Amino acid sequence: MAVVDVRNLDGKTVGQVDLADDVFAARVNPHVLHETVRHYLASQRAGTHKTKAKGEVSGAGRKLWKQKGTGRARIGSIRSPLWRHGGTVHGPVPRKYGYRLPRKVFLGALRSALSAKFADNKLFVVEDWQLDSHKTKPFRQALTRLDEASRSLLLVDAAENVNLERASRNIEGVKLVRSTAIEPYDLLRHEALVLSREAAEKLSRGLSEMEAPGDSQTVQIANAAKSEKSAAKRATKPEHAKHAAKSATKKPTKKAEKRPAGKKQSKPKSKKDKE
Repeated sequence: MAVVDVRNLDGKTVGQVDLADDVFAARVNPHVLHETVRHYLASQRAGTHKTKAKGEVSGAGRKLWKQKGTGRARIGSIRSPLWRHGGTVHGPVPRKYGYRLPRKVFLGALRSALSAKFADNKLFVVEDWQLDSHKTKPFRQALTRLDEASRSLLLVDAAENVNLERASRNIEGVKLVRSTAIEPYDLLRHEALVLSREAAEKLSRGLSEMEAPGDSQTVQIANAAKSEKSAAKRATKPEHAKHAAKSATKKPTKKAEKRPAGKKQSKPKSKKDKE
């Protein structure tokens, strides 16, 4: 297990926390980090660019001069793309640049980014973010006691904290996010990562691929009980008995009731037979 010291806001070590190895000590994969950063930046683009086409620029639609006999080039409209102030051909139009990224790629990039911070000794865990006030100056001093060397910090908390949000929003290079909204791009952009103890434990449990002990056994026991019940039902009621019971309970059809057994219906006689 990856072990990290837990500090308070005074910078003193108050304990340790065990984190999952497959989340905070995994192999760093640069490829998935690159793909996730490209996806994040593409989804942040506004895509509001627009140029006017030939039918959208101002200008009359009349033909400026006759087709032949003037010695000049043929022209049909003053809004032609060949002319100044004319329309733009194949210009940009409003669009969305975002695309779907597989969830496994995103989670793999998140594990790689967290593992890179842990390997570089740039991951810090605090006991909690309980602040007495929302003032920026004492909070800046607390961050300096936690990590004096880093110029940019990413703060992660598991719950809403008004004092923390107000104290950190006016500090350059400091960003606060929730543990459910953390992005690999933010982890790579900031030099150090500061997690609350609750947020670190939530990330360790949520991103870990290892099953908790006892989960698989519980599922197997439930499935075995269901299979035993179904097997007992099958043994008490064999299939040939089911078919026999169904055939015995079948009602006779209407045609069988109307027609007496052993007699054939006679055809109606024609006029010649009657005579």
